[in-house]
Amino acid sequence: MSDKPAPVRPTLDLRSFTPARVALGRSGASMPTKPLLDFTLDHARARDAVHAAFDAPRLVAGLGELGLAVTEVRSRAADRRDYLRRPDLGRQLDAGSADALAQLATTPSPLAVVIGDGLSAAAVNGHATAVLKSLLPRLAAEQAVAVGRVVVASGARVALGDEIGAILGARMALMLIGERPGLSAPDSLGAYLTFAPKPGRTDAERNCVSNIHHAGLSSDEAAFKIAWLVREGLARQVTGVALKDESADRAPRRIGTASER
Repeated sequence: MSDKPAPVRPTLDLRSFTPARVALGRSGASMPTKPLLDFTLDHARARDAVHAAFDAPRLVAGLGELGLAVTEVRSRAADRRDYLRRPDLGRQLDAGSADALAQLATTPSPLAVVIGDGLSAAAVNGHATAVLKSLLPRLAAEQAVAVGRVVVASGARVALGDEIGAILGARMALMLIGERPGLSAPDSLGAYLTFAPKPGRTDAERNCVSNIHHAGLSSDEAAFKIAWLVREGLARQVTGVALKDESADRAPRRIGTASER
């Protein structure tokens, strides 16, 4: 048995594989100036993303160009302050919105699509339309799943899609929503799928496609995964822990390059 120590791989190599803050170095007992300034900037961007304005009119216009009928609704959170302090209000439609949706629910649909601002309106403003643009032809070609009316929700939490899906009589709800901003991705979009949506569903009953942004999962990759989950969820009549995402068996994962981060 040799006493020669195994070669040590420099920790600095990790920086070529992840945008996480590793191997930042130090200046005396402190962090070097540049990493500290980078951290401060990313923290400010994350805070700004939480309070960014939701550009619902622009989103509605973009969805209209895709040939989609769009309805705007609100949660019971009266403003952003309410939304952040009272998460429960973001999970319930206000009375006027619930009544308006009920009047539109004439024919049950297989899939209800809800787009909510969530904790990063910047993510929805930047990526939601692109994801749907890639998703719609996949649903039409592979599963013949028609998307009827799309609902754009302000002051939304993930569970708001359950009430909307139930009112519309949808077999499955797809919620595209801004995720909690991180220090490396303030504009990350998430997609949540729930079979047989209704108030009271738990996160264990949903599937999530996360980290949809320029340096993470691309819009096309996300659409591929979402389409797979829609097809399998409707066929098996389940989502959540009962439905394992095996879409990667059909398409390789592409990691964002350093230039995209």
